[in-house]
Amino acid sequence: MNIKATAENIRNKFIELDVDIPLEEIEERLNKLVTKFKVPEDEAQRSVVNYFLKEHNISKNKFYSGQFEVQQMSIDELNEDGKWVTVKGKIAQLWENSHESISQVGLIGDETGVIKFTKWKNADLPDVEEGKNYLFKNVVVNEWNDKFQINLNRTSSIEEIEDEIEIGTSTVSFTGAMVDIQVGSGLIKRCPECNRALTKGACTEHGKVEGVYDLRIKAVFDNGSTVQEAIIGRKLTEQLADITLDNAIAMAADALDQGVVMEHIKGKLNGRYYSISGSKMDRYILVDEITKGSKPDIGMIDELVARAEAVV
Repeated sequence: MNIKATAENIRNKFIELDVDIPLEEIEERLNKLVTKFKVPEDEAQRSVVNYFLKEHNISKNKFYSGQFEVQQMSIDELNEDGKWVTVKGKIAQLWENSHESISQVGLIGDETGVIKFTKWKNADLPDVEEGKNYLFKNVVVNEWNDKFQINLNRTSSIEEIEDEIEIGTSTVSFTGAMVDIQVGSGLIKRCPECNRALTKGACTEHGKVEGVYDLRIKAVFDNGSTVQEAIIGRKLTEQLADITLDNAIAMAADALDQGVVMEHIKGKLNGRYYSISGSKMDRYILVDEITKGSKPDIGMIDELVARAEAVV
């Protein structure tokens, strides 16, 4: 968190309500919460704002609406740490999450791009679904590892909307050795309601369901200087690994283990060189095309695979 920038943002919001709070007071409270007490950044901001709202007898409704309107911004404009905004977009992807303080995490996109969002459990907000369109009101922009994301907390709200939003993405390419095939690859089951991959037979949104089989590869490519993660869907997985979905289901049934499908795919693909292209979604390339790349010397591939195994 950029303490000074966040403090200036908070101060400016109060100035719009004719309340001038010394910048150093805001900075001191933010710094204590984040540095000394290790409070999550968005919670620290909320706590500081609430403190001064109470001190100056200002209602939350007045702060977040009415005289003070949070600006609605497109995703490509979200580049200021600590800024409160409203975002309209479509849920592009939801990720499996095991952190006890997080309710949902994923990607929301509009015509200008996509951004990661985190919905905190204590915000007590309704869940969202992949492919549906929403208005995220009063969310906080945070910068982490040189990337911007948005957080939904107790001052935020979620409104499902009927607008049909097309997510704008750019096509990127990458060439390198496939050095790892991650857990969650091979034969998987998806929720028939929202298409999420199931975890131990359950959907994070719809609970225990009768899943629908699918094939995919979550791969890691390395070109010697850069590592790139990618998701390869069923059609390309079948072509690359010389296996059909029906074959994979039968293989898993014979072995009483879905893991044999992932091992089959690893044997076919791991260590080989490919060129991929597709839409970039956060850290992943969603692969639309894949071809065998120009093969480097065998020593380079051995080195890349060894490096990946060392990390694992």
